[in-house]
Amino acid sequence: MRKIALQIFCASCVMLFSLTASRMMACTNFIVGKNASVDGSVMISYAADDYGAFGRLYHHAGGTHAKGEMREVVDWESGRYLGKIPEAERTYNVVGNINEHQVAIGETTFGGREELVDTLGKMDYGSMIYIALERATTAREAIKIMTSLANAYGYASEGESFSVADKNEAWILELVGKGHWEKGVVWVAVRIPDDCICAHANQSRIHTFDMKDKKNVMYAPDVVKFARARGWYKGSDKDFDFAATYCPLNFEGARFCEARVWSFFNRWCYGMDKYFDYASGKDLKAAPMPLFVKPKTKLGVKDIIMSMHDHYEGTPLDMTVDAGAGVYVAPYRPSPLVWKYDGKKYFNERPASTQQSSFVFVAQMRSALPDAVGGVLWFGNDDANMVAFTPLYCSITRMPECYATEEADGVTFSWKSAFWVCNWVSNMVYPRYSQMFGDVEKLRDALQNGWFDRQKSVEDRAVALCSTDASKAVDYLTEYSDTLSANMLSSWKKLGEFLIVKYNDQVVKPEKGGRFLRNKYSRGETVVRPGFSEQYKKTLVDETGDKYLVPEEKK
Repeated sequence: MRKIALQIFCASCVMLFSLTASRMMACTNFIVGKNASVDGSVMISYAADDYGAFGRLYHHAGGTHAKGEMREVVDWESGRYLGKIPEAERTYNVVGNINEHQVAIGETTFGGREELVDTLGKMDYGSMIYIALERATTAREAIKIMTSLANAYGYASEGESFSVADKNEAWILELVGKGHWEKGVVWVAVRIPDDCICAHANQSRIHTFDMKDKKNVMYAPDVVKFARARGWYKGSDKDFDFAATYCPLNFEGARFCEARVWSFFNRWCYGMDKYFDYASGKDLKAAPMPLFVKPKTKLGVKDIIMSMHDHYEGTPLDMTVDAGAGVYVAPYRPSPLVWKYDGKKYFNERPASTQQSSFVFVAQMRSALPDAVGGVLWFGNDDANMVAFTPLYCSITRMPECYATEEADGVTFSWKSAFWVCNWVSNMVYPRYSQMFGDVEKLRDALQNGWFDRQKSVEDRAVALCSTDASKAVDYLTEYSDTLSANMLSSWKKLGEFLIVKYNDQVVKPEKGGRFLRNKYSRGETVVRPGFSEQYKKTLVDETGDKYLVPEEKK
């Protein structure tokens, strides 16, 4: 069985109407047009979120294939064999979710109408992504390949939003099956203007669209006709609303999904306050947010990574300011997302940054550079807030060992695995977040800033090599990506060792510059006992009253 480009059994697809925890804890994508970026990059981000999922980076080397050769299709989530399809005559090098032509694809599941799932389909959404990456040279071509595959073999998944981008343009594609009625899919794809940003997060986002704009809009010929036949739409073609028809909004779709989009837009755009009631689920009849917005400043890879750290800080949904933050003011909550108490249902906020991320990336594509150099997958295993994103170039021919460790999986730990080492560190920090996160943040930013500072000189050398011998440039970038990944893993192991010593038994051992202080007898210096934060002291006293009040001594 041939391994798909990035295989992770991510159970992100669940029906909109059932609104199970898995669906609501799925993925988040941000999209940036080339004129909305600081350096002409087209960018997309992806957080692959699912509890229990394991992330491993796989590589498809590409090549030519004989007539009659077949390609196996295996469901991305479950690993279930779906069948075989004819292999393409030519396939391309794929590194995770980007290929050698700087085509990159991400996704989020919106589910949609339950009856639109085709239980007999042979093409799941994950296989569509990676087969398209193996075959496409542009984003437009990838969209045509994906929709053609689903129509030819039947669509085995639920409704999806896809970020599809290349070095020149970015698109959002939304697609849902036809259930038992027909084989295939109904879909719409809209090009994101070059000076705009977009986002999607498990709720369909394409509403009305200009059917006459052939340059910037693509759609299934029967996208309206099929809805009319089912009795879901009776209006004119020009007023057809894809999201309202195929993925009607409810409270969970707003608060758990659209709120993440709102927070991203709110960070980078003016005037988003007017959409808060809609995104927070307070007014589902309010006008929805625009599909894309023009940012107040141009964005870089650093800005997108920072946006992926988001827990709604500084907004009315801030997760760090109520009792749920606990003793150590943590912006994380235990699952499930929806829970019951005393016969009533309650929920936790669902931010972009979440502990169930198995892998995260920012794909950076640049037309001003040769393809081998221009495409970078900034990649990490685990929660975006808790890892350093390592640059992996789209042309590399060998996967860094820490991201492709064969001996590790979801139930097998390995010190060679970035997934397990990064999760080891994160899971030490989560319970004592405010006390320990600063040390993670310090190393995370130091590594990333060093890589950003080095990027131009590395790429200048690679471009020079490309001008004389492209294979030498690829070898150079392969070695560079591999070295940085190994350094990341080594640094994270040392971080874990440092944290267990510094914060052992809920105290803090004094240190300076990473070296623990000793007294004049060479023993460790006296520990600091920080106790509760002021925020939690108030919470505890408000809850318990005088129960723990120390009586005043009588004089």
